[in-house]
Amino acid sequence: MRKTFRKTVPALMAFAMVGGALAGCSDKGGEQGAASPAAGGSAAPAGAVAYPLQTDKTLTYWGALPNNLVGVKSKHDEVPFYQEWQKRTGVKVNFTTPPANQSNEAFNVMLASGELPDMLEYNFFNFPGGPEKAIKDGYIMKLNDLIDKYAPNYKKYLKEHPEVDKMVKTDEGSYYAFPFIRGDDSLLIFQGPVIRKDWLDELGLPVPETIDDWTATLKAFKEKKGAKAPISFVGKPRVFNELGNGAFVGAFGVTRDFYLENGTVKFGPAEKGYKEFLALFRQWYADGLLDKDVATVDSKVLDANITSGATGATWGNAGGGIGKWQPLLKEKDAKASVVGTPYPVLKKGDTPKFGQRDYAFSTGGMVAISSNSKNAELAVKLLDYGYSEEGQLFHNFGTEGVSYKMENGYPKYTDLIMKNPDKLAPAQAMSLYIRGNTMGPFVQDKRYSEQYLNMPEQQQAVSIWQKTDMAKYQLPLVTPTPEESAEYAKIMTDVNTLVDEMTLKIILGAEPLDSFEKYVEKMNSIKLSRAIEIKKAALDRYNKR
Repeated sequence: MRKTFRKTVPALMAFAMVGGALAGCSDKGGEQGAASPAAGGSAAPAGAVAYPLQTDKTLTYWGALPNNLVGVKSKHDEVPFYQEWQKRTGVKVNFTTPPANQSNEAFNVMLASGELPDMLEYNFFNFPGGPEKAIKDGYIMKLNDLIDKYAPNYKKYLKEHPEVDKMVKTDEGSYYAFPFIRGDDSLLIFQGPVIRKDWLDELGLPVPETIDDWTATLKAFKEKKGAKAPISFVGKPRVFNELGNGAFVGAFGVTRDFYLENGTVKFGPAEKGYKEFLALFRQWYADGLLDKDVATVDSKVLDANITSGATGATWGNAGGGIGKWQPLLKEKDAKASVVGTPYPVLKKGDTPKFGQRDYAFSTGGMVAISSNSKNAELAVKLLDYGYSEEGQLFHNFGTEGVSYKMENGYPKYTDLIMKNPDKLAPAQAMSLYIRGNTMGPFVQDKRYSEQYLNMPEQQQAVSIWQKTDMAKYQLPLVTPTPEESAEYAKIMTDVNTLVDEMTLKIILGAEPLDSFEKYVEKMNSIKLSRAIEIKKAALDRYNKR
């Protein structure tokens, strides 16, 4: 296994750089189809397991804690949710928690050691060569037979949701993990453009819809509100990475990633529309409308800019963005308001072509079973709990009488969650008692979101952001074959590095706009067309699943 791993590590690093081309975005604190069984109730599946299980065996589990708990808890054993999970399932679990923000490094070290726990919470969708390669290399088990025999709840869910079943297996038909599933379409969308509504009202301006509207609005923010950075974005780890879903760049008919148009796979930064986007942001930067420090802004700096009034518009989440900024702004000014805006278009009245939209199968939070495990049957039974009626209720809402109370059949969060006595934000309190606001092996319930996004501004924002045609152009979660994987990763590492360089240099004025064509030629010289071929081949295989 050590020999195999030495070949795998460089590919893991390369895939980390490709990231955006493979993974769906997710709001880790805000975070879906038919209603989940937890929402509507359903008969127990054939062969249902009775919990708690009667066993004296102990399982081992490796996985990171939610980012919301950094600084609050450092180990799974300290978190009430995981304590209660063991009680309800009857299974003792020994957890290994990697250091905060060092999960990938710790994962690599663990693989190299050959000492693997029973369960691995890791995004194997991004494993070099994909999950099928992880199976063939002897890291994780193929779960088809185990699911068929010991996971009646998960099996039932997939039978009732064939569109999800298609997503959670490989092209070869292998099931490889117990996934996080968004149980309702309303849970797929949670990000978009955000603006200071009180500034608009004060200046007599409407919520911007077109690119021209945005230009006029940002000029007014600069000239009449004194905003030093009228619009800003997080620039780390990848500058303008947040625009990959289509905000602003989508007005010009492209994204910063792969998309599907009339059956053809396209890569936005190589298309003409991307040059038009660069021209816009180049002008905004020159006119002082775009943050001068946009290349180095991190989330803390953006938070400070928004709450201090230095920035009046950005891209954000309904939960971790609006939900975080609104209360802080209102502490200083009761009239302050942050709202979501439509994705910009060129012509008023047009429906935005692109926008943020996650998949029902969200690749974070999946749990695989290692090939080393001598307790695979028990691990499968444990993980199947998250897809049972009781398990979904527990994962989404926690313990009745503690984190929620049932009111007329509706699980309502208690003040322990929404008005935490220790002054924890709802997202932090939730992460102590539930998994509904993060990701894990269960089906997310829309009633979680209905309560977490409880501000009118949050609910309105999500409603606005849903009005795009993204579903028509979004590539499904396709995967290269193990043989294609290394080639694809190398190409896209080089391509994305070039795109980042081109985007920044042209927008900041370090190179002329006309250098765009030179960059496109370079993209082609480093085999972008081959990467597109691999994507198309993967799409064809996906469609045959």
